[in-house]
Amino acid sequence: MTDARKTTVGIACGIGAGALWGLVFLVPELARDFGPLHLAAGRYLAYGAIAAVLLAPRWSSTLAHLTRDDWLALTWLSLLGNTLYYVLLASAVQMGGIAMTSLVIGFIPVLVTVVGSRDAASPSLAGLAPSLLLAAGAAICIGWQAIASPGAGSTMTQLAGLLCAIGALVSWATFAVANSRCLARVDKVSAHDWSLLLGVATGAQAVLLLPAALVLEPQGHAAAAWMRFLALSGGIALLASVVGNALWNRMSRLLPLTLAGQMILFETLFALLYAFIWERRLPTPLEVLAMMFVLASVVSCLAAHKPAKPSAQARRSVE
Repeated sequence: MTDARKTTVGIACGIGAGALWGLVFLVPELARDFGPLHLAAGRYLAYGAIAAVLLAPRWSSTLAHLTRDDWLALTWLSLLGNTLYYVLLASAVQMGGIAMTSLVIGFIPVLVTVVGSRDAASPSLAGLAPSLLLAAGAAICIGWQAIASPGAGSTMTQLAGLLCAIGALVSWATFAVANSRCLARVDKVSAHDWSLLLGVATGAQAVLLLPAALVLEPQGHAAAAWMRFLALSGGIALLASVVGNALWNRMSRLLPLTLAGQMILFETLFALLYAFIWERRLPTPLEVLAMMFVLASVVSCLAAHKPAKPSAQARRSVE
């Protein structure tokens, strides 16, 4: 596959992952009567079960390529990118709202791109500066209205939501960098199977999380509420965790980390689009500006990754 083809396929996978991951911002609103621990346990129990079924035909051959260090990496990656991240994100959405959470999560590309710029053959920070500034501008625009017009919750509730969103930001940014490194190292396991292995590890963590959810969030729910919860858990597990993670891992093997980090912006963009549909309204001018910043940031990052054309003097010396 040519470099241009890799870039095109990688970006398409990144957009697809963002479209599916954007759904996770809606679930805490659709199931507001359930707490973050319930939401995480339900989603990841379903994710683990689906992943185990899909991986079963290749379990023995896949297991042969994994070492003890690989399983430790899967455990930590599952915690950072799935269990802990989603508990914090769901808490942030329910306490601070989708807009505020989107603002903070929108800074993930900045962190990942800055870390990735230290890799060999990556563009310099100076070359990435326009893209990073546009990404920061998009994140600021997205959350501006939430800051200017806070929700009905108390100041302490809003602050707690903000802290949870910052925790989710750090957790997932760490996961994105570490997962990219692991995918490069574990080259005998396909990106899809690595995603399913993450699902199995996350499902095991969800089993341990379930008792805590039942004890710490002991709220009575009607049968209809449980049916809605189970449907949302299964749907988000299949779409966001199984399909979305597979697309992201495929992208991670095709794009450099500095460019892969920019793809996370599409999660924020789609989260906004879904919020508009849910709230039955059109985007405000600031939100439209944020979307333009997102697209411009990705285009700018793409331009920074294009190989420099040889100068006329260099061409003459080759000739």
